[in-house]
Amino acid sequence: MTWHSRETFPAGRAAKGLLLVSPDAEVVAPLAPADRAAALELTAETLKAAGLAASHRVVVALNNDGELSGSSIAEAALGVASAVASVGPRGRLRLHRALEQTRADVLITTPSGAMDLLARLHMEFLLDPGDLELKRIFLIGEIPSQNWVRQLESEFETKVVQLFADPFFGVPVAHGPALTPVREGLLAVAPLDKDVTVDTVEGHGELVVTPTWHSTLGDAVLRTGWVVKDALGQPSHTVGEHVVIRGRWVSIPRIQDALSRIDGISTWRLDISREGTLDRAVLTVSFNRDTLVKNPMWSGRVGQALVALTPVSIEVAVHPEVVEASSAPTVADARGHHLGRVRAEA
Repeated sequence: MTWHSRETFPAGRAAKGLLLVSPDAEVVAPLAPADRAAALELTAETLKAAGLAASHRVVVALNNDGELSGSSIAEAALGVASAVASVGPRGRLRLHRALEQTRADVLITTPSGAMDLLARLHMEFLLDPGDLELKRIFLIGEIPSQNWVRQLESEFETKVVQLFADPFFGVPVAHGPALTPVREGLLAVAPLDKDVTVDTVEGHGELVVTPTWHSTLGDAVLRTGWVVKDALGQPSHTVGEHVVIRGRWVSIPRIQDALSRIDGISTWRLDISREGTLDRAVLTVSFNRDTLVKNPMWSGRVGQALVALTPVSIEVAVHPEVVEASSAPTVADARGHHLGRVRAEA
């Protein structure tokens, strides 16, 4: 068995079939036609086990760029439900309209997406969430803040089910707070510093997936970056060289490499917080010359570099004082999610 993380995932240059490309183009996961069919079958199996029924009408509000998560889950859901639409995550008014127009009673989205819809229904649209008559909300792709699941169930008057998806292929493989895999051998826990699966760990352990359904990677053990406490369950943290912002994995080394090409940056800090319902990311750069501190073109170059790397919106701020000495960049996660870049030290 071969162990991989995002940093060591096999290169996709020779891959064939449908290629699922992560938002930062770090991971290229291949799906041959048979793999594609197997992925859809497994997704449908997970959705059905989580409570999706033949009578349900579904709206999927997830990203489709690169890894095709939203469209793939929608296609798989069609094998179970009576009607399915994939509308993407952006535009809460549009999402509300789509739910009404399709008469959907099931919503599949991220925790932040569901909470932001709830907030806007109250504050902007002045509507009662219960009027949507949702029978199920499936959450996927993020760590929800405390009491979010309970609040969504209360406000929408519905049942909320958390799913866990293999982040390499985007295939949901388990459901529920205790994470019940739909098949044996798909999901396990590993110590952060050892390549071995265990039933329980003392403290933090990392969720690992083995895509047994895949034709070429079926015996690989893939470190997901999602971290649990003690045993198999919903993730409470992340670890490694990627951090989750608004449900997308953002590569810290890629940011570091891009900013190293901009003259005059002595160091930088990435601050991540969750203000209300959505994550916020601010990258503060320090320059080693006063002329750069006051030069908007240089901060603009930083912003352009970030836009070229990730679809996640990252604000740029400039430290007001000159910092001549170079130092290693830092990541400060005020949400408390990210344990660190080095697994053995987390």
